[in-house]
This record gives sequence, C-alpha cells and structure tokens, in this order.
Amino acid sequence: MKVLGINAIYHDPAAALVVDGRIVAAAEEERFSRRKHGKRPLPWSAWELPELSAAWCLAEAGISPEDLDAVAYSFDPALMGTPEESGLDDPGDVMRKMYAEKAPEFLAHALPGLDPAKVRFVKHHVAHAASAGLAAPARDNSVLVLDGRGEAHSHLAGRYVDGRLEILAGQALPHSLGLLYEDLTDHLGFLRSSDEFKVMAMASYGKPRFAGELAELIVATEDGGFRTPKIDFSEFAPRLGKGDDWTEDHADLAASVQQRTEEVLLDLARWLHERTGDRTLTLAGGVALNCVANTRIFAETPFEEVWVQPAAGDAGTALGSALHVARGLDETTEPMPGADLGRGWSDEEIERYLTTAAIEYERPRDVADTVAQVLADNGIVAWFQGRSEYGPRALGHRSLLAHPGHEANLERMNDVKGREQFRPVAPMVLAERAPEIFSRGPIPSRYMLFVHDVAPEWRHRIPTVTHVDGTARIQTVDRTEEPLVARMLECFERRTGLPVVVNTSLNTAGRPMVDDPRDALECFGSAPVDLLAIGPFVVRRRKPTLA
Repeated sequence: MKVLGINAIYHDPAAALVVDGRIVAAAEEERFSRRKHGKRPLPWSAWELPELSAAWCLAEAGISPEDLDAVAYSFDPALMGTPEESGLDDPGDVMRKMYAEKAPEFLAHALPGLDPAKVRFVKHHVAHAASAGLAAPARDNSVLVLDGRGEAHSHLAGRYVDGRLEILAGQALPHSLGLLYEDLTDHLGFLRSSDEFKVMAMASYGKPRFAGELAELIVATEDGGFRTPKIDFSEFAPRLGKGDDWTEDHADLAASVQQRTEEVLLDLARWLHERTGDRTLTLAGGVALNCVANTRIFAETPFEEVWVQPAAGDAGTALGSALHVARGLDETTEPMPGADLGRGWSDEEIERYLTTAAIEYERPRDVADTVAQVLADNGIVAWFQGRSEYGPRALGHRSLLAHPGHEANLERMNDVKGREQFRPVAPMVLAERAPEIFSRGPIPSRYMLFVHDVAPEWRHRIPTVTHVDGTARIQTVDRTEEPLVARMLECFERRTGLPVVVNTSLNTAGRPMVDDPRDALECFGSAPVDLLAIGPFVVRRRKPTLA
C-alpha cells in the first residue's frame, strides 16, 4: 500500500510517503524551493502545493503517481464553516476553502498520472494527532494537539488504542492558544506563524508580572477545552515594529503569556490523563514546539512519558495524514524511525559537487576526529551528514557546531547566523553522559523538544549553551543511532574534557536549513565558518594572505 501525504493549506507545505506501513520519506518544501516556510499562510497561497518535495518522495521510493493507492491531504474543506461561524471573521477563508476543494485537480496537474479520485481529505487535527500518536514508539497513547487553527477547531484531545483514534475533546474557534501566541509574536515586532520561538526565548529575560491579569482571561474549561478572548497587548507593553528595541515590559509580557500558556496546557494534559490513565502522552501541533511547556507537562503531570513529534508544526500533518489513511486502508503502520527522513547523497555524489565547484577539499582518515580538533581549537564547523531532518530542529545532520566552553561563542554564533543576541543555542551530548549535566527534562531527548536544567557545577564550563535562566534545550545522541556524531563528541571530549558541543541549525537568518550539497557550499562560502565537513570530506577556510 502506497500513500502520499500532503500539507499545503496554511504554511510549511510538505510531503511524506508511507509504503506498506513504513515511513519511507518526508520533507518540507522549503528545503527544495529555498523559500522560508515554503510560503506565507495567506489565503491566496492556499493553492500552492509541495510539488518538489512530493516529486522527491516518489522518486526516493522509485514509484510514479499512478502507482499510489491514495493521496492524503491534511485538511477537509467540508468541515470548514463560514468566516462568521468560525468567529475569526477572516474573509480569506472563502478562498482557502475553494482552493482546498480543488486540491484533487491541482494535485493531478502537479503529479501527472495521478487519478484525482485517489485524493482523500483528512481533518487537520486528526492529521496532527496521527503524526504523533501513530508515529510514536508507544502503540497505545493519549494525544494532545494544539495549534493556531484547523478547519473549525484549534485543539484535539484523544487517545490511540491499537492504532485507532478516539477523540475525547476539541476546542472550537475562535478560541486558540496558537493564535493567541501568534498575536503576541506580531505585537512584539516578530513575524507571526514563523517567529513564535523568539517570544519563548525573550520570555526567559522577563518576569511574569502580568500573569495574574491574564489568568482571568485565558482559562481552561471543565470540558477539556479553554477560552482565549482577544487581548489588547498594548495595555501591558507598547507595540513594537520590526527591529525595534524591546524593554523590560515586553520581556515581562512574553514571560506572562508563556507562563499562562504553560498553565493551561498543564490543565489540558491533566484532564486528558484523568480520562485515559495512559502512561504515554504524545504531542503535536505548532504549540508542541514550545519546549519550555513540554518540559512542564513531562515534570508536572501524571504521564510517565511524553513524546513530541519532531515536525510538530503543519509540516508534520503530511506524515500524519499519510499514516491515518494507511491505517484506514487496514495497513499496520510502523513508528517513526527518526527525523532523518529527507534527502541524502552518496560519497561519490558529494565528491562530484566538490569537483564541479572547483574547490580544494580533502578526505581525512576520520572526519569526526578532524572536526573535533577544529572545534577544540575554537573553530566553527558546518556539519553535513546523512539524510536531512524533517522538522525545524538540526539534529546532527545539517548543523553548525562550536565549542560550548567560551562565553563569547553565543554572540559569535548569533553573529554568524545573523540573528538576535537574546536567542540561545543548544547543546548536543551523548545520551549516557546527559544525566550528570542536565536534569528535569526527559532523557534521552532525541529531538531537542524539551528544556533541561544545567547542573550548577556545569554552567560555567558550558556557558555558550546555558541560557539566561540556567536551562538548555538538549539533544541526546545515541551511539547506535548516530555513530559518527557520537565519535565526534568522544574525540572532542578527549581534547577538552567537555562531552558537549554547540549544535544549531545549518543556515543563516531568513534562510531555510541547508539541504543539499550546493546549499552547504553556498552557506560555507557566505558565512564565517572555519570548516565544512560534508560526508567524509572536509573543506577548510582559506586564510587570507598578506600582499
């Protein structure tokens, strides 16, 4: 059984392919088009499809569109009401609905040979739920979905038993924790549906002194839902334009909304556990990328395990819709094997890129050891290995690496990437070493979706990756899953005594994460990076010669 999943309606268009219940490929359109987030979530962009990523998924499996048994589209226009019924009063919804209804014909045009009758609409939040509940290692689990919006809801609570979803609650629009956070993002001068993580970072610099007032407005309800009225944030802090300097009031507002979001999420998770008693909770939807909230859910609810979809945003609904339709066709689906579901290149293919670029390169005996030496000498390394990651986190395949022991490296890394100085960078650590350095969050933490407290005796040793509040968003590395990354970490520790390296995404501000060798060479050529480790090869930055 071959099922192609498609996300297209709002933002982060993506495609995923499930063959005989196994996830074969998944990728975001931005990695191919080089357009951040693939497109903006505007009504007139709803017709744009992930044509490049869909074509690649099929090519990766060696199948053609006519071979597909079904195409799953992660939005069902039949469930969408009028702008007045949603309470959002968004006239663009009429256009979105029309484009979604025409998706079968659009897809048949984009994928010649596809029978439009094979396209199946999947409720947006069911697609999110499946991306977590069917992809998680635990077969039976509770699932919680929160995002900006779907057809008529912004939330789903349910459980999976033997691969079947039982929906227990859902929050109708216009109430939405995701849209509330988007409104705050916009108010603070950032790009909505894109920069919400910046608000989370800013919150660490503030105090939640407005949380009491917000608690009277943003509340969980007894039926497993919540209420989020429209809030005039200018009553707490003046609106910022792009690039404006923020003040203590803005940081305090961010901290207050962040805290209130966490508290409502805790209420929702506890409500769900009371009804299911499950051991495992799975999370998806854009709100599930809030790693501070995820950690509180793990630490403060009765669930023993919390598994978050690494592509928790709308990109993940391509995978979820494919898994959901495959289950509906009586296919037994397998858990997600990892986030490295995108494009990869053989050593020979990479070498051809290097030769074509007429660039000097070498093939060291051990690329991991060579990289560790550069890092120990306080160099910055662009790391390009294996298949690219699905989702917004760099997880050791498309990463910028650096030494974590120099406080100045945080400013240096943010300068390299061209981003705000209040933004933290993350640590990568061997799974067996993590418990002595990091606590509170779950370990292992494969997908960098929780924050952990840095042990006091380690904070001065790894200041680059210790955030202002004493936390770090860690990625643990299992040597059986990532042997090359593990060897690099071991070689670095041998030289420095530190079992941690800085790991942030291989891109610069406003650009999608590097995906193919050409992207890697362009990024290396334009950013002050000392070494590019690409497959088994390395390219060194030439030192300028004096005239």
